[in-house]
Amino acid sequence: MYSIANAPCSWGVDDPKNPFLPPWETVLAEAREAGYHSIELGPWGYLPSDATTLARALDHHGLSLVAGTLFDDLVSESHFGTMVELTHAICANLQKVPIAQADGPKTPPWLVIIDFGDAERARCAGQSARAKRLPEADWQRMVKHISELSRIAWREYGVRPVIHPHAGGFIEFGDEIDRIAQAIPAATAGLCLDTGHLYYAGLDPVQWLRKYADRIDYLHFKDVNKTVYEAAIAGQQDFFSACAAGVMCPLGTGDVDYPGVKALLEELNWRGWITIEQERDPRDVAGSLHDVTASLHYLRSVGF
Repeated sequence: MYSIANAPCSWGVDDPKNPFLPPWETVLAEAREAGYHSIELGPWGYLPSDATTLARALDHHGLSLVAGTLFDDLVSESHFGTMVELTHAICANLQKVPIAQADGPKTPPWLVIIDFGDAERARCAGQSARAKRLPEADWQRMVKHISELSRIAWREYGVRPVIHPHAGGFIEFGDEIDRIAQAIPAATAGLCLDTGHLYYAGLDPVQWLRKYADRIDYLHFKDVNKTVYEAAIAGQQDFFSACAAGVMCPLGTGDVDYPGVKALLEELNWRGWITIEQERDPRDVAGSLHDVTASLHYLRSVGF
């Protein structure tokens, strides 16, 4: 069996300043009730940032952490100092709390690195023809920033960095995934590919998992409601508006081919951690426990 975790975004937790977020205690309690033993840290400042308090809470609920996340503007020079501080804070925290265990070379914790923060690009999520690409100088600056954040995470804390292509960010579409994989070697950072974000970018998840199998340290699984997705693309919605409309759905109820993903991972003999996510509006949090439970049961039912 594969090791499977969840993440606070399944409870609508993406922006820690959102006034509608559920209490973090609810997220931990429901994750455990749903059958998970591990969870991601989520956005910095949502779960307790004091490591002693967080460790006590995780122990209380029988949970461990698999990853922390940088989800922010990785392009701007003016913002980079903040990203450095955040990397130190997250990785230092991960050194002091219960961490998920794994056999083999793909071992938690990870620092999941996601570019997101340009409003114009965010409005073009999933719309490759409309989405502006970064000018060369900006791209090279982003590569430099990701490389330095990765160095800090690994060299100073032993936390493995992984780059996560994400809808609405500057690493989303096939040309950008190829480019970042060429620019940043595996020794610097691995990849965390996400079936839902690949689908959202118009890519076949099975094909792209195969293409970068030797670079994937960690996986995110989502499912996508095809009808809502097509309406979002036709209406040129931003990603989080589409999430509020229900574009992400419990695994097995959408259009991602999970039996195909399972067959590929078996063929490749890929073993590692998988985190289920289902971005939603936190005002719809009442459905989270049902959905994260259903997603885990579905994955187990098809052999994960």
